[in-house]
Amino acid sequence: LLRIESLAAESAVVIFSVSTCCMCHAVKGLFRGMGVSPAVHELDLHPYGGDIQRALIRLLGCSGASSPGSLPVVFIGGKLVGAMDRVMASHINGSLVPLLKDAGALWL
Repeated sequence: LLRIESLAAESAVVIFSVSTCCMCHAVKGLFRGMGVSPAVHELDLHPYGGDIQRALIRLLGCSGASSPGSLPVVFIGGKLVGAMDRVMASHINGSLVPLLKDAGALWL
């Protein structure tokens, strides 16, 4: 958990991802399309990726190591936003841009 907190605080937007995951690719594209440069941690390429993924799943309250929807996991301003469903809901309801501005990731 401490490792996740330190990684999540390293940039305004941090995405925990798997390099072969289509939903992870989509969320990275969403942020990049908005002009945001997230720090991305590809857990399948990270030496402690399995441990980090299990801790993220616990943080999200999911059950099982391969819970659908458990990745990507997004942090904005060091705070957990959640998985793809929460990110997209925030984008659709208009709360994502203010979060990004408050974190210093967007200057619109």
